[in-house]
Amino acid sequence: MEETITKESKWKKEEEEAKIQIYKYVFDFAEAAAIKCAIELKIADAVESHGRSITLSQISSALNCSPPLLFRIMRFFVRRIFKEETTARSYSQTPLSHMLITVAPLLVLENSPTIVESWHNLSARLKNNDSTSDLSVPFEVAHGKGIWSYAATNLEFNRMFNEGLGCNARVITLPTILESCGDIFNGIGSLVDVGGGNGTTLSILVKAFPWMKGINFDLPNFVSTSEEYNGVEHVAGNMLHFVPNADAAFFMPIFSRFLTMVCILHK
Repeated sequence: MEETITKESKWKKEEEEAKIQIYKYVFDFAEAAAIKCAIELKIADAVESHGRSITLSQISSALNCSPPLLFRIMRFFVRRIFKEETTARSYSQTPLSHMLITVAPLLVLENSPTIVESWHNLSARLKNNDSTSDLSVPFEVAHGKGIWSYAATNLEFNRMFNEGLGCNARVITLPTILESCGDIFNGIGSLVDVGGGNGTTLSILVKAFPWMKGINFDLPNFVSTSEEYNGVEHVAGNMLHFVPNADAAFFMPIFSRFLTMVCILHK
């Protein structure tokens, strides 16, 4: 009898915790939307440029925002991203809010309607029993074409895509590569980055290893957005047809959340 009561009590406790957790899932989208809002308004930029703690009224004035509505957003971010000072409604930067500025292009990409809509078609991939089919099925269902074709015909998304992936390479991926295994580039005179996007990755590698000549190779719509970098040649083409000659080829998978989803489903 006592054991039955204990099990019932445990079940009720777990059920109450489940109610709390399910509401976190229900409103999980709100946090992403609030972060996107902060990026679009450049709240973190305003706080950082002030150089010290900044009041709500100062942020409101700098961004031309409604103080009451801005306060609601800032209240949401306190203890999540920004630090609230002892002075009421005064805020300062944290390492996380500073990072919000640094990775803004990647956050904007991943929270864009184009990418989010593809997530809403995730079930389409699971219902497709053809294991050899294109891995971007959710994106295709949402937009009628694969992500590469879509980017080729949508200039704004093409720009956002390149900036987001370049940000990911610059802030997250390449520092790890350079710190952990940079010696693998010793002795390489030329390096072709296959699928190099706008050339951000290769520009960093060539700068770190100045003896190396870089060839940034990608589809024409991606290469067309590239800046000119010392030691980097931009070549447009399709890797399914050819890859420029070099001592070594570098291929860095895209670690965006969207393509992480694709890789998980492929496994």
